Amino acid sequence: MAIQFKQRCSKCKKNFVLTTSRQSFVVCYDCSKEALKGEITVPSYKKLFNIPEEYYKENAFLRSIKVNYLRYHNLTDRQIETFKKVAAKMKEEKG
Repeated sequence: MAIQFKQRCSKCKKNFVLTTSRQSFVVCYDCSKEALKGEITVPSYKKLFNIPEEYYKENAFLRSIKVNYLRYHNLTDRQIETFKKVAAKMKEEKG
């Protein structure tokens, strides 16, 4: 696992975000919250994105997948599989 550290948000420069050296542009939940709002009409995607908001706050990857769906209205099979895997792992960790 990569080493994680806190870095200031690249947009607002106020909030700290847990990140790794692999991420170059780090955005906090507050700055990306507006992009996460949108209508999801497809039932399969509605079920996919129906996870606790806390998961989106903690994981930038989950936020980016949802933003990509809202922007392009489609996801690849690999993105869907990985989203499910990460969400399941977070649910398992939360207990």
